[in-house]
Amino acid sequence: MASILILAATAGMVAVLLALRLWIVLHSRVVVPRESLSLMAVAGSGGHTTEILRLLEHLSSAYSPRHYIIADTDEMSAQKISSFELKRADRDPSTTFPKYCIHRIPRSREVQQSWLSTVLTTLYASWFSFPLTYRVKPDLVLCNGPGTCVPICVSALLLGILGIKKVIIVYVESICRVDHLSLSGKILFHLSDYFIVQWPALKEKYPKSVYLGRIV
Repeated sequence: MASILILAATAGMVAVLLALRLWIVLHSRVVVPRESLSLMAVAGSGGHTTEILRLLEHLSSAYSPRHYIIADTDEMSAQKISSFELKRADRDPSTTFPKYCIHRIPRSREVQQSWLSTVLTTLYASWFSFPLTYRVKPDLVLCNGPGTCVPICVSALLLGILGIKKVIIVYVESICRVDHLSLSGKILFHLSDYFIVQWPALKEKYPKSVYLGRIV
């Protein structure tokens, strides 16, 4: 009986410490001046990739290197990203070679996939996401809703919880979401450092979000 109580007390203390660490990481807003910022951008099938590339068009070359995360079956996004980076290099004569890399992880969720199996595939994707995020150690994660972004953002958050590195997470809800958040948005609303919406109705529903108008 005594050993059970000790085990329970220890587990409770660990849970409290983890919760405290999570609170500190989520509320940390320390900005360190730097010449460049390592960026991890999560792309998704179809419109998600188009929107994320439109966002990146407005970022300077200081956001470098750029690490793109796509699902392992998403060939179309890989082609779009490569084309985008080549055009970007042509516009910037100071760039001797495109400073970007495309990484692939298992897809978290297929269209029309059941919720039960989604949990399993997301856990499977997380198994690959954390080692990748740990290896890259980005300064900033930028995403806009594909299911692939959930394990990546959770992995980035874990880097901070473990005291490895504080990673800024910026979530931009898709322009298609006018009245309701996507599933990814609902999950990451409380885990993102900055949660940006593009419609006034969402800003009213979620006052803590940031409304900048249409940005894509």
